[in-house]
Formats: sequence, structure tokens, C-alpha cells
Amino acid sequence: MADIFEKLLKNYGPLGQHRERAHGYFAFPKLEGEIGSHMIFRGKEMVVWSLNNYLGLANHPEVRKADADAAVKFGLALPMGARMMSGNSDYHEQLERELAAFESKEDAILMNFGYQGIMSAIDAICGRHDVIVYDAESHACIIDGLRLHPGHRYVFKHNDIEDFEKQMERATALIEKQKSGGILVITEGVFGMAGDQGKLKEIIDLKSKFDFRLLVDDAHGFGTLGKTGAGAGEEQGCQDGIDLYFSTFAKSMASIGAFMAGDKAIIDFIRYNIRSQIFAKSLPMPIVIGNLKRLELLQTQPELKARLWSNALKLQKGLTERGFDIGNTNTMVTPVYMKGGVEEATAMVMDLRENYRIFCSIVVYPVIPKGHIIYRLIPTASHSDADIEETLKAFSETKAKLDAGAYKVEMIPDMAQ
Repeated sequence: MADIFEKLLKNYGPLGQHRERAHGYFAFPKLEGEIGSHMIFRGKEMVVWSLNNYLGLANHPEVRKADADAAVKFGLALPMGARMMSGNSDYHEQLERELAAFESKEDAILMNFGYQGIMSAIDAICGRHDVIVYDAESHACIIDGLRLHPGHRYVFKHNDIEDFEKQMERATALIEKQKSGGILVITEGVFGMAGDQGKLKEIIDLKSKFDFRLLVDDAHGFGTLGKTGAGAGEEQGCQDGIDLYFSTFAKSMASIGAFMAGDKAIIDFIRYNIRSQIFAKSLPMPIVIGNLKRLELLQTQPELKARLWSNALKLQKGLTERGFDIGNTNTMVTPVYMKGGVEEATAMVMDLRENYRIFCSIVVYPVIPKGHIIYRLIPTASHSDADIEETLKAFSETKAKLDAGAYKVEMIPDMAQ
């Protein structure tokens, strides 16, 4: 019999194989100082484009005060236990009511984390006779939720409504053959890598042709899209057609936790059957009270969303004017597509950080095909015009170096020290 650990040590995986050279710089970097558009990386101040602090709430004075006051009053232990047993409070229920009202739904359930929450919700909703139809570019939390599903699932090409219909025909035929089960469609309000919105309205319009329920993960749309910030459903004028609306607090709210909103009867079912919440400690009181304050500011200070969009459009306009490919984004998420290998991408990142003081996230193989590089820039309400101009200049100069072959190197340098 083989030692199970021996297998792990022989193959650290596509990302882990670079751990010794990458750790602390390209992977698991440490950004220090106050959360904002400028932070410290390895002792140097950087313009940071890697944080989903969309509305700049992380260090909003009212948020910081609410967090601090709640921590002093309640500590981090209260309430103790899972909510079903001993960990419920008026504040938890108030936050659920306010979130449901904001999303124009009957009820909402709080979750400790977005990733575990949506995984467990999928598990609670779908049984072995049910079929899931989902977008090919769904987030990893959705994919891992699908892995828990014992029944069939069909994937449709990203935002391809024609292919969606084909997969729905397959799913419908299977349900009719089984003579049991239903269909859950899962997509996203905003796809966090490419920045394009999911085609929610077109999918919802097909409810007249197919029998299904729709779950939308709107982690990036919540607080950033729609007249009031209620998300992609509001933006597209189809919020009523979303059966289950999900979002995390880790983006616009700059916090911890998540929620799912929908009809009261269905939310009640989830509340009593979602294992990751039933068997987990309740969100601490300072987190809940802090999220109440964040939700209040999200609704009462529309200038935060306006500033976010002003910065996003300036950044995107500047990139396109300089000849950069930003794909089909129609949200604040700003991808920059380039050609090059892992080695070139590595050298370019180092140049941006060490010489231009620009910190942004990069995606290369094996996450995307070989020969491609994606930079993902996340504009926020806290960025300034100077930050944008400095970044545009840095990207223009480093792109010229990339095209000239200046970043071709033998291997990824060892930056782990």
C-alpha cells in the first residue's frame, strides 16, 4: 500500500510546482498598511489594482467606527454556537431582512462565507434526480458545488444563448425520461475574470419555453450595478426573474460573509437544510453589525458607486486609446489581454512592481491557454486620476518592452526570499 502523502509530494499540482520560486512574491504576496489604492509591498509603496474594495468601504470612517464599537461592546465570541442552536440574534435577522428588501426578495439567509455558502446551497437544493445547467465560466465555488451534486449536469458555452437552449433541451429530455426531478440553471451576474455580465435577461426570457429555476451568483455586481446598486438583475431590469440571488460581502462590502435571497418558503428550506451553516458557528456580532453599516452606506451614499464608475471608465478608456485589448467587459472589472509566455509574464510583473510601483494580478497558464497573459485591474472608488495616469504610463512602457522581446528569460526568478 502506498503512503498517500508520498503521492502528494511527487506532484504539487500546476500552481504548486512553482511554489519555491513564487511564494511571497507571485503567490501569497503580503500587502501591508491601510487598505486602499496605495499599499506597501516588500517595503515599497505601490498603486494597488488587486483588491475588490469597489466602493472604498474598507477604511470608510463610519465603517471603521461601527466595527470598532461592536468589537468593544460584544467581542468576537458572541453569539456562540451555530445559529440553529444558540447563535442567533436580532442583528442577524435584521441584516437578513434588510438584504432581502434591498434585493426585492421576500427573505434572505446569511452565510459565513461565500465560497462554502453557495457550494452548500447547491447541495441542499439539488437531489440525484435533478439536473443542473451552468455557464462554462462559472466561478470555482460553483464548480465545487457541482462536484457535490450526485445527479446530471450540463454546461453551456459562456454567455452563448443558442448553446444554453441546446443544453436545456438535453436537460428537459432527461427529466422527462426519468419522470422525476427538476432543473436548476446557474450563472453569474458579473464574471469576475472577463468582466462581462451574464445574459440574465435572455435566460429569464426562456422560462416561457423551458421549466427551470435560476440561481445567480452576483458577487461582483452587488453594490456596483443597477440604479440603487442592487446588482446585475436590477441593471438588466430582470430582478424578478431571478429565483435565488446570491452575493458575498467580500467585494463591495469589504467584509466577510454572504447571503442568498429569494422566496420565503425556499429560503426557509435552505435555512433548515444547508449543512455548512447548520453545523458552523454563527457570524460574530462585530461582523454582522459592521455589515449593517456597510449596507446602509451602500444605499445612502450613491456617490461611492459614481466615483467607482468614473474611475473604471477613465481607466478603460485610457487603455483602449493606447491600443490595449480589454475584451468585452461592461462592468468595472478590467482585464488586459496580451500575448506571451509564463516567463515573459513573470518578468513583466517584476518590472511593473519593482520599477513602476504598480501592483496588479496576473493570470497565465494553466488557468488560461499557453501563450496568453491576462492582467486583471480592479478600479475602486479610492483610486485617483493620478493613480490612473501613472498606471496607463506604466502599461504603455512595459507593453512596448514585451513586444520588443525584452522580457524573454530562461526561467522564473527565485523571489521567495
